[in-house]
Amino acid sequence: MLINELSKMTGISVHTIRFYEKSGLIEGRRDETVKSNNYFHYDEETAEKLEFITDAKSVGFTIREIGQIIDAWYNNKFSKEEKLELLEQKLISLDQKLKEIKDMKKQISQFKEDVLNERC
Repeated sequence: MLINELSKMTGISVHTIRFYEKSGLIEGRRDETVKSNNYFHYDEETAEKLEFITDAKSVGFTIREIGQIIDAWYNNKFSKEEKLELLEQKLISLDQKLKEIKDMKKQISQFKEDVLNERC
């Protein structure tokens, strides 16, 4: 399928698909039998990868981390232990971010209390 079809199928903009391609997360292929254009063609696996990328982004993975995960899952470059370690590191990172957010929330609540009690 062409990029416009892929975009409609996945709900991901053409611009974003091109960004993911430039980032090395997905790859289109040229149809060598067609000489009249330089269009890239995409397969079902690319659509699956785009869904995976969307899911991974929604839980906080960076583009670099997503690239590592795609290597791990789609290219079988990582062992089971390496896959688990990658996921464990992300869980640790998310726990740290949660702690930081809770600390910020506590500080903002204190500021709010100070304003309400005219201490600032």
